[in-house]
Amino acid sequence: MTSLSDFDVAGKRVFLRCDLNVPLKDGVIKDDGRIKASLPTIELLLERGASLVIAAHLGRPKGIATTELSLAPVAKRLGELLGREILFTGDVTGDGVTAIAQNLQSGQILLLENIRFSAAETSKDETERAAFAAKLALLADVYVGDGFGAVHRKHSSVYDLPKLLPRCAGLLVEAEVEVLKKLTQSPARPYGVILGGAKVSDKLGVIENLLGKVDVLAIGGGMVFTFLAAQDKEIGTSLVETEMIDVVKGLIASAADKGVQLILPTDIVVAPAFSADAKPTLVSADDIPADQMGLDIGPASAALFAYEIEKCATVFWNGPMGVFEFANFSAGTKTVATALTKVSGISVVGGGDSAAAVRALGFADSDFGYISTGGGASLEYLEGKELPGLLALGL
Repeated sequence: MTSLSDFDVAGKRVFLRCDLNVPLKDGVIKDDGRIKASLPTIELLLERGASLVIAAHLGRPKGIATTELSLAPVAKRLGELLGREILFTGDVTGDGVTAIAQNLQSGQILLLENIRFSAAETSKDETERAAFAAKLALLADVYVGDGFGAVHRKHSSVYDLPKLLPRCAGLLVEAEVEVLKKLTQSPARPYGVILGGAKVSDKLGVIENLLGKVDVLAIGGGMVFTFLAAQDKEIGTSLVETEMIDVVKGLIASAADKGVQLILPTDIVVAPAFSADAKPTLVSADDIPADQMGLDIGPASAALFAYEIEKCATVFWNGPMGVFEFANFSAGTKTVATALTKVSGISVVGGGDSAAAVRALGFADSDFGYISTGGGASLEYLEGKELPGLLALGL
């Protein structure tokens, strides 16, 4: 596959698929990390004399246009970061959009409205997706795929469109793949993985695949209570996937068989309700009160996680250790994040809530070896799955 550094874009219109799926609240961007991550590719293409038609998604509108999921705030922020005008049509396709795109001059940028406002983008009907891709192909001469957070989706702008134009991966996708290869192809050891988040079912595939590859696996977040329940421990009103208990028992046994050090919390911060104002209480993981729910790993557990993490040469982390959005239940996540900043080898924060957490807790991107832009895409890569968007780019 041609590298972006060798891709001829001078005087050409580039269809650039980005991941600009930023968290919004009341129309205000809460974390612009994904926009900033797209800037190197955008700036390189502009330096090389291209004009850009940028496509991205926001949320899951399911083919219905809504003000809440408009990319208008993203267009404004992108313009601020680049210091130049961003043309924004408020549409995805149509004669008006095509006319603007076909008349772009070198250095100009057109940002399309949320591409998922078109139901064809995410359609499971290959004919429908292909027809939409053909319309998008009219907007540009070449294609650059840089939306890593969407490469695990078989969507029109990610999978079908690149087949219709000369294509190339952007700098962000190249960097993401390079980092993931370091995690999957002869990683430096010891190799540690920390997984959190709400559900075991969301991480089952990656746990099963990594059990044969890692030395240390630490489990935190809401998913830990299914592990505790699998050990017949009282978990109170904590989040649990009862249908996953037998599966988790199998994972615990598999870790033991493979010699993987499986670390579970020994203390838990509990509260009577899921609320920022709820009173926190520290209890043993063996003694969670029946009327309380776990909302964070405790300080002893966080310290143990940190101790083991800092000894590793390769670390991957996906999923917060607790409800980091609530100050009373953010300490576990902050301790783990701090440990990652001290890893002497490569430390990778696996996108999604993990990336949002470290920024919300005051860390800089530069504090870590790498912060991925794609939580789901990273996990599926680590599961060993083929990702449609990478296949379309020849990666």
